[in-house]
Amino acid sequence: MSNKDEDSVPGWLRDLADAASKMEINPMAQPPAQGGRASAVLVLFAAGPQAEPQPGHRGTGPNHPDLLFIQRSADLRLHAGQPAFPGGAIDAADDGPVAAALREAAEEVGVDPAGVDVVGTLPELFIPRTGFRVVPVLAWWREPCAVAPVDPAEVAAVERVSVSELADPATRVMVRGPGGYLSPAFRVKGMLIWGFTAVLVDRLLALAGWERPWDTAKVVDL
Repeated sequence: MSNKDEDSVPGWLRDLADAASKMEINPMAQPPAQGGRASAVLVLFAAGPQAEPQPGHRGTGPNHPDLLFIQRSADLRLHAGQPAFPGGAIDAADDGPVAAALREAAEEVGVDPAGVDVVGTLPELFIPRTGFRVVPVLAWWREPCAVAPVDPAEVAAVERVSVSELADPATRVMVRGPGGYLSPAFRVKGMLIWGFTAVLVDRLLALAGWERPWDTAKVVDL
């Protein structure tokens, strides 16, 4: 975690962190009293690229912020091939979920923790299918660096996806899992973001006021 400059983090992200820290949790995602493996993910926002100058206007303006996603290797035992936020299990040597999320992002795709300002953490969530207890760590990428899969056996690809793409109704679908359970998903940059990651993105879009009306009747089967 860096010694962050308070002015480096956008006000909207501080507001989002505050709202997300108090968000209601679906009963299905409530962690059990005991059991489960403690883990953390890094929900890393960054400033999007500058927009092209428009005729009659001077200078450029920022686009929507973006989020960093990885796509896990198809050969993994858990979450094979799934897009996700960087992250993983909290090791004994980690000083809690924040340290674990930053370490995993560095190990997986080369994110430099010194360029990241952690803004807050969300309530712990549970993934029943894999037994992970996950603390999402919300952060601002103050100094973005080049990123790429460090170990292709673990991470197949890395993408920065703009909030405007994620909020676009054309990218949004519902997915139906093997048990018939429906949940939100996103089709962007050749990926289908679904499961825990998509549910979290869906919640953050709503809390930030970025959500746009979309067709929840558009269903795809996994």
